[in-house]
Amino acid sequence: MVKSSGPHRLGTLALFVLACEAVGFIGSIFTLQSIPSWYAALIKPPFNPPDWLFAPVWAILYALMGIAAFFIWEHANGAGKRDGRACAALNMFGVQLILNALWSAVFFGMHSPLLGFIVILLLLFAIVLATWRFYSIDLRAFWLMTPYLLWVCFAALLNFYIFALNP
Repeated sequence: MVKSSGPHRLGTLALFVLACEAVGFIGSIFTLQSIPSWYAALIKPPFNPPDWLFAPVWAILYALMGIAAFFIWEHANGAGKRDGRACAALNMFGVQLILNALWSAVFFGMHSPLLGFIVILLLLFAIVLATWRFYSIDLRAFWLMTPYLLWVCFAALLNFYIFALNP
């Protein structure tokens, strides 16, 4: 694998992180307007974190995801040829990013915990596939995706309880 150097490499890394953070921004468009009204009125499980915790956690997770994808991108474009496994891993990463934004639109935008739960299960499946593919290519990328996978498992549990508690 041939790595680009200096400013070009840092610029590419920044683009990956900003792309992931942009997904978070898109999700926040649906989320922010619903938190003080619809979401505040929901019955939540006792293990629900305080609302202020979600934004910083997600910002960190999106940054870690961007760095992980960057490492895989370097493999996909290294040594002057395309790496098919890395390209497939990046495609799955893109799928999970789309599902990530879709979850916010469905859960917060449509006010639907049931549909949100369905989407988050699909999201979890896509994250597992992307993370597994990352594992076979670059262990750094795998470990950078692991906190995201764990957080979305927790978010799925929250989503389920919110659905169950709010018929």
